[in-house]
Amino acid sequence: MRDPQQLYRDHATAGAALAIERSKRHPLASIIAPRSAGNFKEKQQMATARYSLTASRQASRRAPAALTLAALAVLFAVAGLPRAASAASYQIVVSNERSNDVTVISGADYSVLATIPVGKRPRGIHASPDGKLVYVAVSGTPVAAPPQLDAHGNPIFKRGDDDDNDSESDKSADGIGVVDLAARKLKGKIFAGSDPEEFALSKDGTQIYVSNEDTKSASVVDIAKGKVEHIIPVGQEPEGVVVTPDGKQFYVTCESGGDVYAIDTTTYTVVGHFKVPPRPRTVAFLPSAGIAFVPSESVGLVNVIDSNKFTPVKTITLPPGARPMSLKIGGDNRYLYVSNGRLGTVSVIDVHSDEIVTDIKVGTRPWGMALSPDGKYLFTANGPSDDISVVDLKSNQEVRRVKAGKSPWSVAIVAAD
Repeated sequence: MRDPQQLYRDHATAGAALAIERSKRHPLASIIAPRSAGNFKEKQQMATARYSLTASRQASRRAPAALTLAALAVLFAVAGLPRAASAASYQIVVSNERSNDVTVISGADYSVLATIPVGKRPRGIHASPDGKLVYVAVSGTPVAAPPQLDAHGNPIFKRGDDDDNDSESDKSADGIGVVDLAARKLKGKIFAGSDPEEFALSKDGTQIYVSNEDTKSASVVDIAKGKVEHIIPVGQEPEGVVVTPDGKQFYVTCESGGDVYAIDTTTYTVVGHFKVPPRPRTVAFLPSAGIAFVPSESVGLVNVIDSNKFTPVKTITLPPGARPMSLKIGGDNRYLYVSNGRLGTVSVIDVHSDEIVTDIKVGTRPWGMALSPDGKYLFTANGPSDDISVVDLKSNQEVRRVKAGKSPWSVAIVAAD
């Protein structure tokens, strides 16, 4: 009989099944099973076991059930092992705008694995398709308070106060930082135009599409060459950048005027343009449905867009005080998750009825969000509280907070080897 500890390590489930079968055949089969070799003490133990069996046959009739339950307990314990392995198969990477670093967190136990300096004001963050690298937008433009809004929710800019004022900006700090996750260090920086804030990777991972906030443009960066190959003029304060599910277009949202541009990824020309209420932060697409969702932060709305015609078709009103920032479509394409900024919640919207199902209380001013690979958990970056929230999407409850750096801005999920 093989060593039971080795049997458990290598074939735990099979070992438990074997124990069940043996308990059916003989109450003490695991005790009196023949060994390939044994010393005097072992033989003495076997003899004692046989004597006990003869003397206590009636009492031992309950033993099979007890052994069976024990074996089942082993099976249930083993059943938990794949879940732990699944949880450990990804890492959570958080950009921290005010501490100039990223925090790497284990998906298994939410322990902090590393803090990696990346440069000034890291914001947008995304993983390479192979999961070996993380790209993060860094900028030498100082953090500034948001502008005041007029009665219609439009930003009020004063001369010299908007992002076009470069007097205090360190342009040498601008770029897309490249983080080697295995080495836990910044391996380089790619020039990506002025003041990059958000970006998206092309489907094949060879290009980066960047919003350049202070130059009213979007840039297309060749990663291998490390240079900007195309510049596309857009509206004032471009921020969100998202690639369509088919990879044929990328959208750029512009905060100030509510402009949203669709840009062809082959010709790098604008093929669609529409407007929504002020401060659209990002876009989420419902795959194969021709539907997109765009938040309007200033007025607490989510806009439903016909992405084939580039036309707004309706709006969804969020709870009072909501300032929608990030959007994520759940893994089953049934729910849209909306981070509500200063309201401190995430709204859950049924994408078929466009109705709010529930609101989940999370950390202070949730901004960027990401979903676990299995779609069971949602993570929000909570700026003022310097942490991330872990949300169980089965119960729609926050189940944990994890400390990050100063002012977490966004979250990326990276599959581990």
